[in-house]
Amino acid sequence: MGDVLLALSIPVLVFGGGIYAACDCWWRRRHPAPPSPYTHRAARLAEQDMLVLAADIVDDAYAALGPLYDAPATTPCPAGPATGPATGLGGPPAAFSPRPSRPPRSSRPDASPDRAPSRPAAARRR
Repeated sequence: MGDVLLALSIPVLVFGGGIYAACDCWWRRRHPAPPSPYTHRAARLAEQDMLVLAADIVDDAYAALGPLYDAPATTPCPAGPATGPATGLGGPPAAFSPRPSRPPRSSRPDASPDRAPSRPAAARRR
C-alpha cells in the first residue's frame, strides 16, 4: 500500500503545481504590479532633479561668497607689491586681470541638451 501512495503522490503534486501556477497567473493579470521606480525614465528624472539641486547649491554659495572673489580695491598697498629677490616673485603677470563678478546663473546654456556626446575639449599647449 505504501508503494501505491508514493506512486500516486507524484501526479497529485504535479497537478497541484499546475493549478497553483494557473491561479497565480490569473491573479497577476487581474492585479498588475505598480510601475517600478527603477526604470530608465525615472533614473533620468532623478538625475535632472539632482543636477538642479546641485546648481541651486552652487548658486547660493556663489551669491553668499561672491563678494570675497570680487576684484580687489583699486588703491595700491602703501608698502607696494611684494617683489624682489627675497620673495622670488617678479610681480603679477602681464596678462593678469581679476575675474569680473557675474550674477549667479540658474541654467547651463553650454550644456548639450541632447543625448549626443559633447565636443572634445581643446588640447592644452605647454
